[in-house]
Amino acid sequence: MILVTGASGTVGRALVERLLRDGRKVRVLTRNPGRVPFPDGVEVVQGDLGVPPTLTAAVAGVTSVFLTGVGHRRAVHDRNMVTAARDAAVEHVVQLSSLAVEEEHTGAEAARVLADWHAAGEAALTDSGLPWTILRPGGFMSNALQWARPIAAGETVIRAPFGRLPSTPVDPRDLAAVAAVALARPGRGEIHRVTGPEPITPAGQVRVLGELLGLPLRFAEQPVEEARRALARVMPADTADAVLAARAHADLAVRTAVHPTVAELTGRPARSFAEWAADHLASFR
Repeated sequence: MILVTGASGTVGRALVERLLRDGRKVRVLTRNPGRVPFPDGVEVVQGDLGVPPTLTAAVAGVTSVFLTGVGHRRAVHDRNMVTAARDAAVEHVVQLSSLAVEEEHTGAEAARVLADWHAAGEAALTDSGLPWTILRPGGFMSNALQWARPIAAGETVIRAPFGRLPSTPVDPRDLAAVAAVALARPGRGEIHRVTGPEPITPAGQVRVLGELLGLPLRFAEQPVEEARRALARVMPADTADAVLAARAHADLAVRTAVHPTVAELTGRPARSFAEWAADHLASFR
């Protein structure tokens, strides 16, 4: 039995579907059962990473855990799950972290906040004595879905901050495939850096979407404070601040490096942004 946390998220949903196709038994942990429908065959358990007593039933009989967390509570949440997993003799924990932990932000302490949150989550696992594997993506192609509603509504000018900043986002399906392979193996203290096949900027993503949709889409730089207000509507304000600070002081050596992990672990090349977009055009229409 594999326990998946964050199963209602983009990566978690893709992982659940992948594990089911592979014939694995899947249990998901959610605070609100019934709010998000899961595929047939998935066992749903109510629990909260912030409330340790609720995790006991979640890990009972589980052999492996996929652990994901975000924000300033990440270290506490990860430690709670790791403790429950250790008490239940779980054999392997695969943790979703971030390449942000590898970025150097000399002289920009605010930019280190996001990296420090992820690093503290990793430490909670690596110091636990449990067999572990850590996955470090650099971002998700699915973040472009934030533009789906305005594009579908007819807007042709797409705004975002740091539009000329390249990164190597990964298709969540590819990350889920890597996680599924990791979960099928014993934990050996490995760190896998997971990226897409090439660097691309937000402006470049908009250009690709415009070409595929046959629309005259144009990118426009969004002021950082305006972006902060928008992010604060969908995430805690401190998380929004950390995300924007990390982008403002990005370590391009880390953000633009391409890693062959998807191909090495799954046997197929990582999907490009154009491939991801082509598969999700319906969301933009």
